[in-house]
Amino acid sequence: MVLNSKIPEGPLEKKWENYKKTAKLVNPANRKKLDVIVVGTGLAGSSIAASLGEMGYNVKSFCFQDSPRRAHSVAAQGGVNAAKNYKNDGDSVYRMFVDTLKGGDFRAREANVYRMAECSLNLIDQAVAQGVPFGREYGGYLNNRSFGGVQVSRTFYARGQTGQQLLLGAYQALMRQVGKKSVQLFSRHEMLDLVVIDGKARGIIVRNLDTGEIERHAAHAVVLATGGYGKIYYLSTLAMGCNGSAIWRAHKKGALMASPSWIQVHPTSLPQSGDYQSKLTLMSESLRNDGRIWVPANENENRKANDIPDEERDYYLERRYPAFGNLAPRDISSRAAKERIDAGFGIGPLKNAVYLDFSKAIREQGKEKIQEKYGNLFDMYLKITGYDAYQEPMMISPSAHFSMGGLWVDYELMTTIPGLFALGEANFADHGANRLGANSLLQASVDGYFIAPYTIANYLSNEIHTGKIATANSEFEKAENHVKQQIENFITIKGTKTVDYFHKTLGKLLYDYCGLARNEEGLKYAIQEIRKLKQEFYKDVKVSGQGDAMNSELEKAGRVADYFEIGELMCYDALTRNESCGAHFREEFQTPDGEALRNDEEFQFISAWNWTGENKEPELVKEPLIFEEIKPTVRSYK
Repeated sequence: MVLNSKIPEGPLEKKWENYKKTAKLVNPANRKKLDVIVVGTGLAGSSIAASLGEMGYNVKSFCFQDSPRRAHSVAAQGGVNAAKNYKNDGDSVYRMFVDTLKGGDFRAREANVYRMAECSLNLIDQAVAQGVPFGREYGGYLNNRSFGGVQVSRTFYARGQTGQQLLLGAYQALMRQVGKKSVQLFSRHEMLDLVVIDGKARGIIVRNLDTGEIERHAAHAVVLATGGYGKIYYLSTLAMGCNGSAIWRAHKKGALMASPSWIQVHPTSLPQSGDYQSKLTLMSESLRNDGRIWVPANENENRKANDIPDEERDYYLERRYPAFGNLAPRDISSRAAKERIDAGFGIGPLKNAVYLDFSKAIREQGKEKIQEKYGNLFDMYLKITGYDAYQEPMMISPSAHFSMGGLWVDYELMTTIPGLFALGEANFADHGANRLGANSLLQASVDGYFIAPYTIANYLSNEIHTGKIATANSEFEKAENHVKQQIENFITIKGTKTVDYFHKTLGKLLYDYCGLARNEEGLKYAIQEIRKLKQEFYKDVKVSGQGDAMNSELEKAGRVADYFEIGELMCYDALTRNESCGAHFREEFQTPDGEALRNDEEFQFISAWNWTGENKEPELVKEPLIFEEIKPTVRSYK
């Protein structure tokens, strides 16, 4: 198989403009003849559904939550990037492009990254027009702050709830179209399979989570905007409902999965406090603007943080990465924290955390200024931990967070299945091997507002004579029967172990052997153990209740079943990439001082994987990465 990324001709800064000049259009009178399904109502899903509805297409929008407002985009707290250079500190579209490409360790397409930086300029104006209450300076101008991996201030923010505010803007746009009846909203519905007819995506099979009813929905194109699969580790910053099932079911129908092992570990999560936890709380990366990260200089230190003098503190990020200090990128900051914790310098009851200290910032700027910037985050920390971060340092720890991997898409955001598009975190496209902070909200928004409306229209221009897609087609029947059979299998196993038991066991296995660090022996061991665990799951999982009624255990069982297969592919992907890059740190490939050692001669490509069947080794398909504008260099933040 040869992958065609469809990158337009012309110089880098003209590619998107050239694409839009030549993209095919659909006459407004013909748009009502065309149906589009959008799965997911986060920033990417709501924005594309609202955009297509406004354009006049018939749109069906699906989410498993009880309201689109509960999509996980709300959890991206810190900000959204845009290269507007409001601080006059040297920022530009090109500099943002360079920062993002370098931050991803030169494992992303130049054209996609540049387009994201270019479209960032429009997003802020769009969001302000929607009423997003971005932080402002005294004179009323929009304010900015810095984020990891960057030396300029390009991050726009709404205190510590930027994702929530942006999602409310997209939600309002979506509900306006629902009110106009150009978008039909199906909440509490979960996609369980993709329907492919004559090689094209033509619909989905969903389960009504309130009634258990299985439904067929047809369309001329399907858009997956279902987020990432970081919850595979069980303990992560993601909500319990987050999962990878939609993209995985599409993968098994022929959509290639790209770079599945590139999962970001966030450096500023609250540490695990016990085995009872099912989720870890994310503290915004924006805190690293003013907070200093340190551990005691002495092992097994038992004094309280405020009793440890400055000369007995190790500000290890400032020591190891003086050029960026506490704003080193997430992958580097997380590994540095793990190294200090593993070496015996961790703090807290379980010795599994590091300090994030605001005492210097409070002395220099005053408590009121810090409160103005981060007040709701400090309040959240106090509510969860009982500690006042104005009086003593926060305790933070690395935690699984964002999936850089996802469905392979071309420049048009279309997968290897014609008519199936993947947006936001559901695709692999813009972040390479490591996502820079505040680029998540950006990618999701520009995919939905500014990119996919052009590229989907270009595809649909050839569908105006197709006519309505009938759900009576045999492919719909086949997919529905497959879904019903899987549900029946889960209900009839009647084992002794809960779904959560298997999820926790899988999560620990992956975190230990395919987490912050990996090695060949551990990855091979993990693959074997995942297969054993999967066999045990299908023999001994306990799913109570019925398939034709509300059943949350059944929902979880389907998602965890997919996680076994996703986890195995993650390990294969990590095993075949004999280099360290971004979030993928192979212990065999590191510099003498413990930094990632990239291998551009052999691994300057995107790993795309083809499903070959149950319990069979997946097929690797390579998309070579060609850098015309920037020569990949050693990624250093020192």
